[in-house]
Order: sequence, then C-alpha cells, then structure tokens
Amino acid sequence: MRLFFAILPDESARQAFVRTIERMKQCSKYGNFTKMENLHLTLLFLGQVSDPKTAIQAMKQIKNPAFSLEFNRLGKFKRDKGDIWWAGVRENPTLHALHQNLDRSLREKGFLLEKRPYKPHLTLGREVLFGMDEWRFPAFPAVCMRVPEIHLMKSERIAGNLVYTSIAVQKLEQSEAY
Repeated sequence: MRLFFAILPDESARQAFVRTIERMKQCSKYGNFTKMENLHLTLLFLGQVSDPKTAIQAMKQIKNPAFSLEFNRLGKFKRDKGDIWWAGVRENPTLHALHQNLDRSLREKGFLLEKRPYKPHLTLGREVLFGMDEWRFPAFPAVCMRVPEIHLMKSERIAGNLVYTSIAVQKLEQSEAY
C-alpha cells in the first residue's frame, strides 16, 4: 500500500482552503483541484509499504509537543502542463523538529527515505492553468490551525478517484503553551 504521514487541517482551516480553491477555479482555465476530504500537509512520504506495522511503531515513538501552524502565502511549482499551486507555511521550528524526529525514527526502523529538504506546503491544485488574469488573483488570507496529532495515511484509487484514509493516529504531547 502507498503510505505517507500527514497533518490534517481542522474544519475551520479546511473551509478556508476550500474558499481559496473556489476562487482559484473562478480565475483558472483548467485545474485538477484538491477535494476537501483530501486536504493535508505531508510530513513524510513513504511510498509503497507492504505492512504498515513498522511505520506505526516508528510514529508511536514520536514525543513532540502539539503546536500551531500558520499558512501565510500561496506559491506554485512551475510545470509545463500546468502548475502545482499550494499554501505555504510560515517558518515553524516545531514542525521541522517533528519532521526530523519522524524521519529519524523511520530510518532507525530501516526505511529508505528521500534526502531532499523538507518544504512544507498544502497542495490546492495540480495542472492549474490561468489565463491573462493570474496576476489579479486575490490575496491569500492567513489560515491558522492547531496540530494536536499526526496521521499515517493510505493513498489509493477507488473508482478512478484518489482517496486518502487515515490508518493510524499519534497524539502529540499537550502543553500549557498550546
């Protein structure tokens, strides 16, 4: 099965992202936009894994605190057949520490992971093509959310649709600052 670790937005954040996606749809000629139920921030991609038990064990070893995130900008990865548009995260040392701790825990369990730098973002649309109006796209309102847990997600195609399903959850440690 195809697996990845993710942070899922709360309902308020999900609705804010959906509003941004709707504005993007109105301004674009084409795009494959993320469905509300698939919105997530990838922490770490595993790829094909035959049995998730070891990944779950690695996740259960994580002892990071709960924290808050702020998505404060839109960006894009340039592609020939349409760009990938995303919401970017304000610099967050706690998020990066969580990513590093999860990466370390998985490597200790024998997982072979990518070594590229972590660039946290939430994908809003793929293959997005704007006409001449792209420069008029409205400003992105900051989206804030709390992160009380992380999820191990399964990615699969069901009846031609991409479906993400949480198969394990790890609560983060609560603190007074949270």
